[in-house]
Amino acid sequence: MKIKKGLIAAAVAIAAVGLTLSGCSSSSGSSSSGSHALTIGMPNGPQTNNSNPFLNTSAASSLGYRFAIYEPLAEVNDTRPANKAVPWLAKSWKWNQDYTQLTITARDGVKWSDGKPFTAKDIAYSLELRKKNAALNTEGLPYGDITTSGDTVTVDFTTGQYVNQIKVLQLFIVPEHIWKNISDPTKDANKNPVGTGPYVLKSWTTQAVTLDANPDYWGGKLAAPQLRYTSYSGNDTLTTALSTGAAQWGWTFIADYQNVYINKDKAHNQAFFPAGLGIDYLALNTQKAPFNDVAVREALNSVVDRAKESKVAESGIFPELKNVTGIPTPAGSSFIADAYKDKTFKVDVTTAKKTLTDAGYTYKGSTLIGKDGQPVTFTLIDPAGWNDYDSGLTLIAASAKSIGIDAKVDTPTADSWTDSLNTGDFQAALHWTNAGVTPWEMYSDMFDPAYYVPAGQTAVWNYGRYQNDDAKALFKEYTDATDDAGRAKALDGLQKIYLDEVPTIAMDARPAGAEFSSKYYTGWPSESNAYANPQPTVPNVALILTKLKAAK
Repeated sequence: MKIKKGLIAAAVAIAAVGLTLSGCSSSSGSSSSGSHALTIGMPNGPQTNNSNPFLNTSAASSLGYRFAIYEPLAEVNDTRPANKAVPWLAKSWKWNQDYTQLTITARDGVKWSDGKPFTAKDIAYSLELRKKNAALNTEGLPYGDITTSGDTVTVDFTTGQYVNQIKVLQLFIVPEHIWKNISDPTKDANKNPVGTGPYVLKSWTTQAVTLDANPDYWGGKLAAPQLRYTSYSGNDTLTTALSTGAAQWGWTFIADYQNVYINKDKAHNQAFFPAGLGIDYLALNTQKAPFNDVAVREALNSVVDRAKESKVAESGIFPELKNVTGIPTPAGSSFIADAYKDKTFKVDVTTAKKTLTDAGYTYKGSTLIGKDGQPVTFTLIDPAGWNDYDSGLTLIAASAKSIGIDAKVDTPTADSWTDSLNTGDFQAALHWTNAGVTPWEMYSDMFDPAYYVPAGQTAVWNYGRYQNDDAKALFKEYTDATDDAGRAKALDGLQKIYLDEVPTIAMDARPAGAEFSSKYYTGWPSESNAYANPQPTVPNVALILTKLKAAK
């Protein structure tokens, strides 16, 4: 697995995507049709019958089939940000100079799966739906006026969206004639989804969600006649399914994947882990004890063992984070402030204990006693069956023990865990960040105060409810900057706040990853043809499904 360099060039290339692009399409409805269903698995446990594409708790999101039904404006490969975006439901688009206005031209000849024509009005409606319902605006985009004229949509934003180009282009579109009749789009289960995508929902059961190829798909003929989605109880059961060929596409952590997975069927079993600027991090609830105290956050940050996290919990598949800013290297080396370029993480129990005692904590034997006179404790949560994260929590708990803190590990269901983070009902949990073209994306994901919502309300980023006016201003300065110098200055300031305030704890670099089989279908993304993020739950799903061909 290699981490690509040259992210500065990548950012320039993505900016170039803002120019009008046309003449590209899905390329290929595949000319080679197969007879086997393509079985797709995720390790997310029991699901409920909910196909609402906006909700990250729905089965459509958890299993990934929302992106086989609903399609984005453009297909953006966030693992190779230098690649040009592929026009999809938008046949072209153009930003103004300061990225406060986007003009989108809708693709013609597209129909919804119920036969109704797709138009620019559907794009405008989908954006208005997000603008009017904060819970649906999970990208946190600052929408202004949205207007249509013929086949074009003009979208104004209240601030410059240079860093959010990917977010805008990856937005999926829903049909106005269906969703305008839904009384509460934040709760509706959408059990009969209508999309423009390559597949349509055939049946939903707790055993499998079945989608059939859309016979009128605008992108052409599809190789796989049917998709079958299954939610396995955890990493182990999905690993078995992938290794034996019972599932042919999925994403799960597999320790020693070469022997456990690849070698089980060397002719067909494949894996691809492209890396970029995303990381895994420990989300800390800064509104709850003990992590409402920066001293505790700083002390824990000083003792977590990132080398073990990479080698033991992640079996070396996820690279070790070394720079104290949490920015992955070498992918993000050019973005690291001069003051921190040579500073690396070190496990330092002595310094951590001094940080705590200087802040007013005491020790009773080996137990850390809080300012309230009680032992300091906290609970770490991640879903049962996520073996790598669960192992990581155990390592973090051992690190906490080294400074006298008793940390318990709890493993709820994936749905319960997601709800706990969304509503702020947790103390600490391993999570992941998005991977953008600059570190702004991962930082904003972790601690941007602009995404703060009170406990009980649904957070989309900043799960730890971190608040800091200086940080909020710097994030805005970055998005408002009109040149690289302005962005670099703001990012340097954000790095200092991240080190001083420790709003989250960066743990390891996180590649995108997927396992898949070429037994029935070929054409998967690979190191030599990295045309898409390979995971089955991201917006590139439709692109991948149109690239597949039946194996000969």
